[in-house]
Amino acid sequence: MSIRIRSLADGELRAWSQAVYTAFGGESRDDDFASFERIAEPDRILAAVDGEVIVGGGGAFTYRLTVPGGEIGAAGVTAVGILPTHRRQGALTQLMQAQLDDVARRGEPVAILWASEGSIYQRFGYGLAAVEARLEVPRARSAFRLAIEPEGATRMVTRAMAAQQFPAVYEAIRAVTPGFFDRSSAWWDVEVLDDPEHHRRGAGPKRFLLYEVGGQVEGYLIYRTAGDWEKRALEVRELMATSPRATRGLWRFCFGHDLITTIRAGFQPVDHPLLLLAAEPRHLELKVGDALWLRILDVAGVLSGRSYAASDRLVMEIADSFRPQTAGRWALDTTGDVPHVERTDEPADIALDINDLACLYLGAFSAGDLARAGRTTEATDGAWARLDALFHTDRKPWCPQVF
Repeated sequence: MSIRIRSLADGELRAWSQAVYTAFGGESRDDDFASFERIAEPDRILAAVDGEVIVGGGGAFTYRLTVPGGEIGAAGVTAVGILPTHRRQGALTQLMQAQLDDVARRGEPVAILWASEGSIYQRFGYGLAAVEARLEVPRARSAFRLAIEPEGATRMVTRAMAAQQFPAVYEAIRAVTPGFFDRSSAWWDVEVLDDPEHHRRGAGPKRFLLYEVGGQVEGYLIYRTAGDWEKRALEVRELMATSPRATRGLWRFCFGHDLITTIRAGFQPVDHPLLLLAAEPRHLELKVGDALWLRILDVAGVLSGRSYAASDRLVMEIADSFRPQTAGRWALDTTGDVPHVERTDEPADIALDINDLACLYLGAFSAGDLARAGRTTEATDGAWARLDALFHTDRKPWCPQVF
């Protein structure tokens, strides 16, 4: 095999970008590349090369990931692709090994990503850590169970005002929502607020809306409209609310928008409040799919980085075929003031794979869910229930944006 993985050299970012875009069937436009340069971290980009020709690769962003009770460092894996001419030659396996080694060297306990195909990354130890909901509501069937009286005011704002006001709302929600990651000012510009026409796919421009109560901002909405007069959709790009009344008020705005036949929204929380607000939840046409995938590299760092809902000591036998150094028997002790995690030779209470621990970690799934899927073994009676008591959270994880 002639393909090897190496760090990106100076001046190679454009060639790397073109190779990865081509791998995904697209094209690296000059304006898109200029935007990407603003958020790219070249020292985190790996190139797959045949000789000295770049034939693909992958990169990562440096994030802080919200977990139950806190946050941890995370590598946001992105733009992983190999040219069609060089697939099925082991390049992706090499790339994943090199990238995970690099993440571990940086002291980040996890890597996270959105997968083009989930089956690919499960081979490398990624587990499904958060799911997303998508909804498509006919406006004619978008009534609420009870009338929602306005408690605040909505107003359109400019992009400049959005850049000023939106981040604080997002940060307030990020602080308490597992699965959220931090956003730099450049990220807000490039990935949230910028609106190149060729990204609209024929739809209208982004609109920016604030929700305020007594002059205090409690939420925001980014949306656009698409379609003609007879069949027009309101597309929710991002809706964030720091209070239940802001949630109700912003969805009231969406459902009550004139000259709209359909309301669409993706990247929504799976435990969506509309299920309890809508008069006809069936007509939300809610669909659930995979969202955030998480790869644990440092078991002790990950488990000690979150809070727990019970006091207990549990021993887990963790298997990891891709990175055997992570495997072994780990004791999680939450009986003290802070969680303590260490390797142990004690008998295990429960056996699971590193993928399965990722499914549990943010609260997307329970040990009972894994057990019903045949993905974990209970060595001690009641271990599944004890694990669920430890990992219980009051909200499902939610990652509101692809990276």
